[in-house]
Amino acid sequence: MSSTLEEIKRAIVERKHQSIEDLVKAALAEKIPAEAVINDGLIAAMDVVGAEFSAGKIFVPEMLVSALAMKKGLGILKPMLSGHEGRSRGKVVLCTVKGDLHDIGKNLVAMMLEGAGLQVFDLGVDVTVDQVVSKIAEIRPQVLGMSALLTTTMPEMENVIKQLTAGGLRADLKIMLGGAPVSAAFAEKIGADAYGKDAAEAVKVARELIGGR
Repeated sequence: MSSTLEEIKRAIVERKHQSIEDLVKAALAEKIPAEAVINDGLIAAMDVVGAEFSAGKIFVPEMLVSALAMKKGLGILKPMLSGHEGRSRGKVVLCTVKGDLHDIGKNLVAMMLEGAGLQVFDLGVDVTVDQVVSKIAEIRPQVLGMSALLTTTMPEMENVIKQLTAGGLRADLKIMLGGAPVSAAFAEKIGADAYGKDAAEAVKVARELIGGR
């Protein structure tokens, strides 16, 4: 692997976000393809970061800095990838359900999924059932990720699944859930396909759901 790609990977893992843009530009100046920078630099780095997070070696603040560094690098590369949307590894819609304003975990998942080459549609927080169903019908993503922090808003997740099923949109859609009060048992109970206990696992699950399709 190119030494510049190794430097990019190390900068993200070590949270040196100030240097990432110059490193990505240097890689491009060396004629390293943008997709190689993404796959062997950005994605490879966030895989390491996700593993460190899951192992308890780093925590959400550190993970956010690494994700921000990755996003800065991705910002340099995106103009070179325009016109190549067909190479996207899949589409993911994310939201925090109606009545809930929690978004730190969702935002982190969105950044990491983008870095993994997925097209992310983040609907934001306090999103109604109708808004979710409308967006799913419009773009037909492979995965819908819903988040909730409050136990009082968790029933909205089931309402979304019921409406998607009633509208004939469920068959080709994988649904994953996340958030502090959510569990794998709850996800299974309401008909979701998967559960991510934290941002690192959510990204891993989303990639598996799309990769297995």
